[in-house]
Amino acid sequence: MIHISPWASTEGLMRGAGRILGSGAPLYLYGPFCQPAKPLAPSNAAFDEDLRGRDPRWGLRDLDEVAVCAGSFGFVLDRVVEMPANNLSVIFRRS
Repeated sequence: MIHISPWASTEGLMRGAGRILGSGAPLYLYGPFCQPAKPLAPSNAAFDEDLRGRDPRWGLRDLDEVAVCAGSFGFVLDRVVEMPANNLSVIFRRS
């Protein structure tokens, strides 16, 4: 959801989850992300370019920036799991 929507939607997701999820509850995100320490796979780079071509507010999100946003609404990054097709399972927990 967060790569096919404006950044404000990510903030809204975090804000809403922060209101309704209790302490220790998970917030699970799945999809492609940019990670500064890892090169972007060619398929993800093409996907990002396609998304931005459809709407410049869309695109793959930097995982570090998503974590900072999540942190401002009471979440900590718990785990990142590599998945098929260059996607990630990203699990935040409500602190």
